[in-house]
Amino acid sequence: MNAIKTIICGAVLSLTVSCQKYLDIVPDNIATVEYAFRMRVTAEKYLFTCYSFLPRMGDMYQNPAMFGGDELWLSADKSWWPNWVVALGNQNVNNPVLDYWNGANSAMALWTGISQCNIFLEHIDQVPDMDDREKAQWAAEAKFLKAYYHFFLLRMYGPIPIIDENLPISASGEEVRVIRRPVDEVFEYVVNLLDELAPDLPNEVRDENSELGRITKPIAIGMKAKVLTYAASPLFNGNTDYAGFTNRDGIPLFNTTYSAEKWVRAAEACKAAIELCHSLGYALYEFEGSQQTRNISADTKLHLTTRGTITERWNNEIIWANTGSTTRDLQVWAAPRVLEPSHVGNQEPNGSIGVTMKVVNLFYSKNGVPIDEDVTYNYSERYALRTSTASEKYQIKEGYTTSQLNFDREPRFYGTLGFDGGVWYGQGRFDDNDPYYLQIKKEQIGGKIQVGWHSVTGYYAKKWINYTNTSVNTGTYTSINWPWVMLRLADLYLLYAEALNEAQGPNPESIRYVDLVREKAGLDGVVDSWANFSKNPQKPSTVGGLREIIHRERNIELALESQRFWDLRRWKTAPEELNQSISGWDVDQVTPEAYYRVRILYDQTFGLKDYFWPIRENDLIVNKNLTQNPGW
Repeated sequence: MNAIKTIICGAVLSLTVSCQKYLDIVPDNIATVEYAFRMRVTAEKYLFTCYSFLPRMGDMYQNPAMFGGDELWLSADKSWWPNWVVALGNQNVNNPVLDYWNGANSAMALWTGISQCNIFLEHIDQVPDMDDREKAQWAAEAKFLKAYYHFFLLRMYGPIPIIDENLPISASGEEVRVIRRPVDEVFEYVVNLLDELAPDLPNEVRDENSELGRITKPIAIGMKAKVLTYAASPLFNGNTDYAGFTNRDGIPLFNTTYSAEKWVRAAEACKAAIELCHSLGYALYEFEGSQQTRNISADTKLHLTTRGTITERWNNEIIWANTGSTTRDLQVWAAPRVLEPSHVGNQEPNGSIGVTMKVVNLFYSKNGVPIDEDVTYNYSERYALRTSTASEKYQIKEGYTTSQLNFDREPRFYGTLGFDGGVWYGQGRFDDNDPYYLQIKKEQIGGKIQVGWHSVTGYYAKKWINYTNTSVNTGTYTSINWPWVMLRLADLYLLYAEALNEAQGPNPESIRYVDLVREKAGLDGVVDSWANFSKNPQKPSTVGGLREIIHRERNIELALESQRFWDLRRWKTAPEELNQSISGWDVDQVTPEAYYRVRILYDQTFGLKDYFWPIRENDLIVNKNLTQNPGW
């Protein structure tokens, strides 16, 4: 057998990171490639190592899109959180945070992951006790992971090297000094690889007890649709901002000529993915209830639909979830510290994560249009105080005084957000007429008592919290540890609507798929809602108007799911959105009059350089073929 291939980290990571061998595949520390592929059981362990490089998006520290944007804010100075460093505008080139290029500062080493996939693909055919069909399936899984890791790096860094095969140990110094490839070339490589592997994948896993999370055909076809939508988006399609961005040899890394055909191709891929998912029984999730919740109102059912879409494990809307990315810690940090007096003094949960006012304002009115467009919504008085009545008891505690901003909003608002006076159904209390509600002004049971352990904005990420989680007065917090959702059907619906609108202009098919998502949320369709309630009733009839509607629908439906961070970048709307203030209520106050004043927490900034991560400066010194991203 030829010498073991070098791990490509040596080439791509500028020869500064020591090569790594697969360590956990055989007993007695015999870590050789030959031994790893001597039988099926050890080969499968090697495949699981390829999976182990999947970024853990449910981890508070590893996901750049969780705290790196403008959806969430922390209650204390946690500048050591790497993703929050990005939100604060403190990224750097000497020691970049969340360095997925090198695998540093809370990030996975994705080039090493790609190398492990390549080694697996080189040797899987040698395993004696496997049939050809199973070998082809496992190879397809490794190819998918390799494609996804390339896409993840492309989304973060822009143009990247393509590592389709590992270099031999005899490669020259110049050969290992890889170069960045034009973004169109990288996108095409990823898509071709997804096309190649898809036929060898099963439609579903055979054994749900042991295989959930393994790659299937709907995942591959769905991710192809997503990748092509990114390729068609303004950041990568005709972006003249990078006209002078080239390799050392002068090859342009961005094609500055816009291509409408990219949107057509994306729409076709989205349609194919949706049709495959439909044929296999995937459907938009609706909360069906349980023995505990059999008497809940229609309002509460809609709120639990929003929560359950991601927290009810493996429901029919979830196409791909990462079982290696758990969410218990996330729920501990996000859930309110206190729901009733008996919880005072508990160590868990601690409620240190706040949802920003910007997200609060995104959600529609109860009429399904933006609150600043709704002709029936008194937008100028949105911060005024108002007391809840019996007709609002499923949203806000009856008789409680809170802000007008929290009234008359769409069901997803109440399913996504917890707020002062807001009903918090579940967590051990399932009587719809006597649920928990938040009391979080200072000196109330859930109010601020120290620098941390409260929502600094006055809003909690209720969407993340499974309704069956409970806190007991012993200090134990029990939670449903749901795997982080990577792709779901509503995401594909909205990508399809977006791609069709860009390719064809306003059309019934785009509107139909947006309306399906809205129907799940308890809202009327786009055309009727805008005609009946919007100051701009013709908005859905123009390309730009429907584009704005679709973008907002994604921001609402996929709120807190780590989509907005990347969407703002690919749409090139980040400078508009991320050069604004982060704000919330004045949570240091006791009375409603003082509490319900908007307080600025931070002034964010975003420039051209912030679209992409910097490459570590030392990498550029070692590998002269690499060029830095503009602005860094």
